[in-house]
Amino acid sequence: MLNKLFLFFSTKGYWLSLLILAALFELTGLFYQYYLEILPCVLCIHIRIGLAAIMLLSVLALIVQNTRPALLLIQLLIILVNASLLERAYQLLGVEQGFIMGSCSMDSGLPAFLALDKWFPLIFEVMEPCGYTPELLFSITMAEALIMLIPILLLLSLFSLFALIKNNSH
Repeated sequence: MLNKLFLFFSTKGYWLSLLILAALFELTGLFYQYYLEILPCVLCIHIRIGLAAIMLLSVLALIVQNTRPALLLIQLLIILVNASLLERAYQLLGVEQGFIMGSCSMDSGLPAFLALDKWFPLIFEVMEPCGYTPELLFSITMAEALIMLIPILLLLSLFSLFALIKNNSH
């Protein structure tokens, strides 16, 4: 069974699943922004950027599917993105629940050469200061959901890296 799981992490199905999952997260944020009119803060935008990076890396992995060194590099980058997403989700939860004091600015903090908030303002523009996230289901806020789901993504990406290394050694 473990070998089948390892094999899955080396297939296009894994990368496509990761792409779809990240896209669903992005679409959820956009649904809350444009349909429910709950505007994003800078931490939310940073999470969106991380999810966009995962989508981009997943597409690259689908393109270079048969190139093991490229897949290993992409998986390492996805691990780094997931680690940064976990940090951003922790910050978001901390601000929401008050165990991290401070305020978020309305500035995205992006460098001029990566001005996603200017290039794609409908997706990446900061529109509200940090403070709370909306409730999803069962009184779980978006910040709480992220702090539960992102560690799972991080563990899956670590497991996938291990599977790629294991399959590469055979």
